[in-house]
Amino acid sequence: MRLLSTITAFALLTFATATSADEPIKVGMIGLDTSHCLAFAKLMNNADDPKHVPGCRLTVVYPKGSPDIESSVTRVPKYTEDIQKYGVKIVHDLEAMVQQVDAVLLETNDGRPHLEQIIPVLKAGKPCFIDKPIAGSLEDCIAIFELSKHYKSPVFSSSSLRYGKNTQAVRNGSIGDVMGASTYSPCSLEKTHPDLYWYGIHGCESLFTVMGPGVETVVRTQTDSTELVTGTWNDGRIGTFRGIRSGKTGYGGHAFGAKGIAEIGGYNGYDPLLVEIVEFFKSGKPPISEEETTDIYAFMEAADESKRQGGKPVKVADVMGKAKEAAAKKIAAVTGQ
Repeated sequence: MRLLSTITAFALLTFATATSADEPIKVGMIGLDTSHCLAFAKLMNNADDPKHVPGCRLTVVYPKGSPDIESSVTRVPKYTEDIQKYGVKIVHDLEAMVQQVDAVLLETNDGRPHLEQIIPVLKAGKPCFIDKPIAGSLEDCIAIFELSKHYKSPVFSSSSLRYGKNTQAVRNGSIGDVMGASTYSPCSLEKTHPDLYWYGIHGCESLFTVMGPGVETVVRTQTDSTELVTGTWNDGRIGTFRGIRSGKTGYGGHAFGAKGIAEIGGYNGYDPLLVEIVEFFKSGKPPISEEETTDIYAFMEAADESKRQGGKPVKVADVMGKAKEAAAKKIAAVTGQ
């Protein structure tokens, strides 16, 4: 699986020093408007928790929220109070926060400011995990990865659903080669984001975890209560995502393999994801390729384009081409190149 560029020598030395001395890696957090913030803080900092993940310690938080998303506005004050119970310091200067840590969790629930917020992290050469959605647009997703390579500062992004036990078993070959898959998840909408970016990302992430990259065309059907998005991969395989907005909801799906059929898409907590994040902070090696993550967001953007065209098939290459052009301008504005 293709990985991002190697991290800077300075960052490698930092990790080596921290691990050799058995000292936890100091982690900073950007954003404080999602339940993931408190969950990660507890799992990292509370050694008495039965699911404690050692190796990192959350030391400082930049408690940013979004003024035009109600859930963000209402959560930040309470979460700011609660997270300090884990011995975390609150800092209101982003660049100052970045300089105090070895690695960063970008947790702002709103994907739109992620590109702007991650730039000081990348310029400082610090590895960064970006919680879902990686950005509020496909062009920003592409720009983040390109800037990551430019500054030799590694990143990865994932939903916790990727690390469901059954999903990982299928990815690792439990039913042989995956011939196709179908997943489902809740799919509430948020007017500030592309339709599937806000919550549909969970089911889409599960789909790509077992299917891998290579989606070529996308068709979407939408009603008030349901999304149905069908992707055709470049090798002829078909994967579908069903987004649920009414009736009984949940996370799940099935993968169809050369040697069997298996359930996938279930949620097994935040700790399996955090284990991967800690290992990433130690090694500087992203566990998920840029190609696979970008494909997920291209799939969801192509689904929006299919909706705009009345449910017609959309080529992923077309939406990628437009997004790359827009991303190039943003990259140049940051790098001056």
